[in-house]
Amino acid sequence: MIFEPRYVDKMWGGQKLATLLGKAIPADKPIGESWELFDFPPGTIEKSADWVSTKLTNGPLAGKTLHELVAQYGTDLHGDVKLVGKEGQFPILIKFLDAREDLSVQVHPPQSYADSHPGAHLKNEAWYVFQHDAGSRILKGLRPGVTREAFKQSIEDGTNESMINAIPVKDGECYYLPSGTVHALGAGCFVAEVQTPSDTTYRTFDFNRVDPSTGQPRQLHVEQAVDCIDFSGNQPPPTPKTHTAGFFTTVTRLAQAPQFTIEKVRMNEGVEQPIPYEQPVVWILLGGEVELSTKTEKVKVGKGTTVLLPAKMNEARVKVLSDATWLEVTFPTDI
Repeated sequence: MIFEPRYVDKMWGGQKLATLLGKAIPADKPIGESWELFDFPPGTIEKSADWVSTKLTNGPLAGKTLHELVAQYGTDLHGDVKLVGKEGQFPILIKFLDAREDLSVQVHPPQSYADSHPGAHLKNEAWYVFQHDAGSRILKGLRPGVTREAFKQSIEDGTNESMINAIPVKDGECYYLPSGTVHALGAGCFVAEVQTPSDTTYRTFDFNRVDPSTGQPRQLHVEQAVDCIDFSGNQPPPTPKTHTAGFFTTVTRLAQAPQFTIEKVRMNEGVEQPIPYEQPVVWILLGGEVELSTKTEKVKVGKGTTVLLPAKMNEARVKVLSDATWLEVTFPTDI
């Protein structure tokens, strides 16, 4: 299943979605995000009265939204993977982000905060660096010894960035950002983002910018943010890097969250094999071209395409047409 992206203009966005991935974005707008796979209940995104859910573009079901497909096909699509909330939301959000400028310093709520604050939703996420400009960095996690009081004071002083670790990025690196981690995507970074399906973001600093659409600085959410930030100094354990190599294929684990796992898969041209899954899987093509087929359909996909493989497929196979690399996102079934 290949879906229609949603392009979102942002004051910090650019044009790399076109130059790096060949996406047909508006040339006169700073496009910061391409939502590749998304499914949001009414009222969640821009106060929409309807579901904001991506539309299928291929096959006989083209035109149906992801939410309609989940409702129609149930476990044939999502297998044993649990949907989110009482509305039955598909449990992942996939984006590409183009940060021409720094994104705001921000944090997302942990489950403990979300449980006691209606409208707030847990958000764990990971960034895979597809491309970066020279000198690019991300901000991730508090520097040792930073307290709640010092962090709040730095917001008033305009020194908030100095409270956070600055990490030079590398192409091909993956950075996991569990909820409660203060962070910012730095200027010059182009990343694939995998996250739990939440849009709850609390800003602490926005680099003193003025939003051109309003002529005012963007809203900060200081009290909510400091209530969500983990000031304990405890760092989440790094994802164990596993690497499985065969003659034609390699698989490297990049990130492990309670709600998703990300692995990088490389396959050589000419490889052809069954797709063995019995649960839904998402592939984000980073390079090369593959042909995906079932008993009734074939589709070729290349760089920049996000594909949802349903739990139940009829004799599904993959054939590698040119050396290919993709991110593979899988889901636990016991949460």
